[in-house]
Amino acid sequence: QVQLVESGGGLVQPGGSLTLSCVASGINIWMNVMGWYRQAPGEQRELVAVTSSSGFTNYADSVKGRFTISRDNAKNTLHLEMSSLKPEDTAVYYCNANRAGRYYWGQGTQVTVSS
Repeated sequence: QVQLVESGGGLVQPGGSLTLSCVASGINIWMNVMGWYRQAPGEQRELVAVTSSSGFTNYADSVKGRFTISRDNAKNTLHLEMSSLKPEDTAVYYCNANRAGRYYWGQGTQVTVSS
């Protein structure tokens, strides 16, 4: 059974930083496409960042240069380092695993950027 458990969300001031983590079980993150998505109230879920088993990474234009996705294969954990946070980054952030076209989701972690 695949489980993805996110952590690291919280309240941060504009310009601040946060690092999200996603601990995976039942799936080897280094063998699959892993990503972070987010969903703001009243909005559709959107891709934030994705990384493939070959090391390819891609980011939404809105977060390029501010967010970094990375893997810790030894701990089977996916990270999202977020800096220069803006109020429009406020959303629930979800960890995602894509294994042969089947998607798995975590429960989400809330990130609120506000002064």
